[in-house]
Amino acid sequence: MSQDLEAQTKPNVILIVTDDQGFGDLGYYGNPHVKTPTIDRFAKESVRFDEFLVSPVCAPTRAALMTGRYSLRTGVRDTYRGGAIMATNEITIAEMLKAAGYKTGMIGKWHLGDNYPSRPQDQGFDFTLNHLSGGIGQGGDWPNALQGNRRYFDPILWKNGEMVETKGYCSDVFTDEAIHFVEENKANPFFLYLSFNAPHAPLQVPDEYYNMYKDIDPSKGFENDDRPFPVMDEKMKENARKVYAMVSNIDDNLKRLFQNLENIGIKDNTLVIFMTDNGHQHDRYAAGMRGRKSYVYEGGVRVPSFWSLPSQFKGNRDIKTPAAHYDVLPTLAELCHAPLPNNRILDGKSLLPLLNNETSNLENRTFARSWVRGGPEKYTNISIRKNQYKLVGNTEQTADINTFELYNIIKDPYEQDNMVTTHPIEAQSLKNEIDTWFNAMVSEKNFITEQPAIIGTIHENPTVLNINDAVFTRNKQLNQDVAAWKIDVAQAGVYNIKIQLFQKNIDHLKLLLKIGDVEINKEIPSLKDGIIYIEKVTLEKGSTTLIPFITNKKGFYIKPFYTEIGTNIL
Repeated sequence: MSQDLEAQTKPNVILIVTDDQGFGDLGYYGNPHVKTPTIDRFAKESVRFDEFLVSPVCAPTRAALMTGRYSLRTGVRDTYRGGAIMATNEITIAEMLKAAGYKTGMIGKWHLGDNYPSRPQDQGFDFTLNHLSGGIGQGGDWPNALQGNRRYFDPILWKNGEMVETKGYCSDVFTDEAIHFVEENKANPFFLYLSFNAPHAPLQVPDEYYNMYKDIDPSKGFENDDRPFPVMDEKMKENARKVYAMVSNIDDNLKRLFQNLENIGIKDNTLVIFMTDNGHQHDRYAAGMRGRKSYVYEGGVRVPSFWSLPSQFKGNRDIKTPAAHYDVLPTLAELCHAPLPNNRILDGKSLLPLLNNETSNLENRTFARSWVRGGPEKYTNISIRKNQYKLVGNTEQTADINTFELYNIIKDPYEQDNMVTTHPIEAQSLKNEIDTWFNAMVSEKNFITEQPAIIGTIHENPTVLNINDAVFTRNKQLNQDVAAWKIDVAQAGVYNIKIQLFQKNIDHLKLLLKIGDVEINKEIPSLKDGIIYIEKVTLEKGSTTLIPFITNKKGFYIKPFYTEIGTNIL
């Protein structure tokens, strides 16, 4: 096959991921309230994975999605406190497809590290437009964090590494840029990762969409549905109204994107994947599933997954075989004629046989899930599924097998009938598999060694270290957690440092700045703008930790907002 002919036959790929949109947050799966005509129509045209499993929270899902590996292998174990930084030695879908001749773009939420070498532009993306941290306006997203109830409107974003001011609602801005990226790259194969931050909190949405739902009762309309349904108080109902409004906005934006694919004549040769990153954040309709975001029950880890490639896949089909987020990379490798990453364990398998309606060997796989704030623990919020059985652990490390939960997930998809006492052999077998999996994950080099921000390079100078990527250690004297950043000084030299606090107009502060063996003490009588400057700090090359320890006149610790460090190389 000639190079030109191969380029023409390679499909374009658009991977769409929404944030905290649960399995029941669309009309296709029976929600009578939310209006999602575009997504519902797309689902009916697509190959649908009915049991598509992800991680309980967002950054681990995104790491597994991008690499084809369990997130713990990549160093990603959490959503903040330094746990959402992916190791730079990981190979992403973007790097894989770029090597196969694809143009690559990433728009929206990254959440796998905000400093070099972990940013999306460092991980294979030719074009990037993203916010920082886990969400627009979170503490780590320092350009937008102080914008109150306007954080999702006119957000400050990062375009190819440069700060830009945008106009409009965030999901509209991201879709505009996605359409532009498609237009610019329509003549060549492209990969677009369109990662909406909605409907993640804060639940901010244009009035025209909120008004669609302001008078509904999200707890009504299920009287003839005998599946489990959560009790919703008034706050939960209001949250649901806003989430549905945000989802309807996404639906309208996807209508624009899909129409554009038709208008420019590339719909048939463009693989579009729609999925979400985990379960719903607040209690509401979830098609009867137990749990929500952060839980390893089905409501936290089972999400919609619709795949459409009209030129190759016969649509309007349901696939009952379980699949997972880490299967996306190997599937794209086979579909797009890209070599798989080598010299590493890949946990995913290609789903192409299932997509092509062919015989596969993808039955009887094992799927493990775990999440605890700060890192995995035996046997807390951990599960493993194989064949029809799923074992859930929410117990102590030395606990008896009878304290676990065992479900027949085929007969009991809502996880209501705990069978552990009647099926102890099956439960113990799965617990043994949990042990093997857990021990393998926590032994991974990327899990043991945290990825530092590399400072003093041409790639990012100055470097702004945000609070989302800080690690925290307990100060026993103050009984408070103190922020620190893992850094790697690329070049010995003189560095200037700026520490921005959340508060302004503060008097009588003390600073103890530690960077490895360097210690700087500074008395600050008055601080009007909340900024502390430290100039001409000489640092040696190498890995270390930066700790700005700030206390007020009462001796209480003051957490930094962010720390900026730049170079004046000798």
